[in-house]
Amino acid sequence: MDAELNRVGLVSPGEVYESHAVELTRFATSLVGPADAPDMVHDAVASLLSSGLLTDADNPRALLYRAVLAKANSFHRSRFRRRRREQRFVDSLVAVDPERDTDVLAALVQLSPQQRACVWLAYWEDLDATRISDRLGIAEGTVKSHLARARENLRKVIGE
Repeated sequence: MDAELNRVGLVSPGEVYESHAVELTRFATSLVGPADAPDMVHDAVASLLSSGLLTDADNPRALLYRAVLAKANSFHRSRFRRRRREQRFVDSLVAVDPERDTDVLAALVQLSPQQRACVWLAYWEDLDATRISDRLGIAEGTVKSHLARARENLRKVIGE
């Protein structure tokens, strides 16, 4: 029915999206988790809208589901590649300097990029929270939050 109404111009792509947004978000949540699901759905629909495929689709709902699945697969491939890059980085540090603690390096890789940046600037560059906030262009409170979360995560991983 969506396809027939869509072909005669009675249903806009936005209306098709709105009618399926909740179920698409649930579907995306099962694929990538609740934190990334809304962005996944948005990116998939935006891609379809910009390509014009959604307007001409015989079955817009199926196309929306396939687009969300494709975005989720891309998300997982990207995450896998990033983890592989980070592991190669850790391995290269260990290979260059055997005195470094591999547990600490592995724990650092598990931090978010923001936490890693704050930890690096605080402990390797010896900057205080004010200077870190200036360098990264974020609030000083945000820097302190990232550092506190990073320390907590490192404690959990290292076991101190």
